[in-house]
Amino acid sequence: MVRIRAFENAAEIASQGGVSVYGKAAEGNAKVRGPLHLSTGQEAVPAGVCAHLRRDDYLTSTHRGHGHTLAKGASLDGMMAELFGKATGFNGGKGGSMHIADFSVGMLGANGVVAAGLPIAVGAAHAQKIQQRDGITVCFFGDGGINRGPFLEALNWAKVYGLPVLFVCEDNRWSATTASGPMIAGAGASARALSLDIPGEKVDGNDVLAVHAAAQKLVAEVRGGGGPRLLHAITYRVKGHVSVDAAAYRDPAELQEALKTDPIARARQQYLALDGAEASTLDAIEDAARAEVEQALARADAAPWPDAQTAYTDIQDTGAGQWR
Repeated sequence: MVRIRAFENAAEIASQGGVSVYGKAAEGNAKVRGPLHLSTGQEAVPAGVCAHLRRDDYLTSTHRGHGHTLAKGASLDGMMAELFGKATGFNGGKGGSMHIADFSVGMLGANGVVAAGLPIAVGAAHAQKIQQRDGITVCFFGDGGINRGPFLEALNWAKVYGLPVLFVCEDNRWSATTASGPMIAGAGASARALSLDIPGEKVDGNDVLAVHAAAQKLVAEVRGGGGPRLLHAITYRVKGHVSVDAAAYRDPAELQEALKTDPIARARQQYLALDGAEASTLDAIEDAARAEVEQALARADAAPWPDAQTAYTDIQDTGAGQWR
C-alpha cells in the first residue's frame, strides 16, 4: 500500500510540473505525458485482492490503474518510465497511464473507456477455461461502470459459461465529477450481481484486512471451479478526477470525513495494536517506498525517448492503403 501511495504522490507532482516529491518539488514542464487518474486512498483494494493472485493469473484494470499494476507485481521503474513516455516504459511510452500493461505478470491492461475492461476480462477467463488452465482473471472496475452496458453483458456471459473470473468493484463514490449515489438505482454492484445469480460480498474497502479476508474466500471459490464472483469494496477517491482537478465540486466536509478512514493509517493502527512491530519499523517501510520511487523518477527522467520509427509499429495495417 505504501509503495502505491508513494508512486501516486510522485506521479501527481510530476504531472503538474514538479520534478520531485517529498519537499523537493520544483517548477518546470510536466514530466508525465497525458491524463493521470490517481487512486490515492484506495490502496487497500488492490493490495488485499492481489495478495491472493499468482503471476499467471490475469488482471484487467481501469483508467485509474496504477495500484492494480503495482499490486500485481509489475515493475515500478517500468511504470514510471511509461508515464514519462519513455522508451524504457512497459509499452515503449505509447500506452501512458491509461493504457499501461505488463503481460509478463498477467496485467492485461488499463483502459481509457469506462467498463471496457469487463468484457476483456471475461474473454481472458473464457480462454483460461477453454485451455483448461487453473488460472483465474480478476477485473477491477469502478462504480461508474456499473451503469454501462458492458457490466451486464460481462456478468451475464461469465455466469452462463461458469467462467473463472472475480469482478472487483472499487466503489469510490464518484463517477468523474459526479457523485455516483444519485445516479445508481438500487443497492449497487453486489445487488446487481446477485440478480444474475453471481455470489458476492460487500466489504469496507478501506480496511485491508477485511478486503484480504473477503478476497481470499472469493478467489478460492473461483479457482476451485465455482464460477464468477463479485467483491464490492466501498472506498473513497480522495483526489480529483485527474491530477490537475482540484475537485471544487466536492463538499470539503465530505473529504475530511473520508480522510479519517485512510487505509494506510488504519493498517498502521491495526498492526501496532497486534504488536506486529514498532512504529519505527513501519516508518522505515514507508521511507524505503519513497526512496524507491525517487530512484524511479530519476531513472525515468534520464531514460531515452522512443525512436521516431516506433510510431509505425504496434498498429493495424488493413492493407488497403487509404491512409496514404
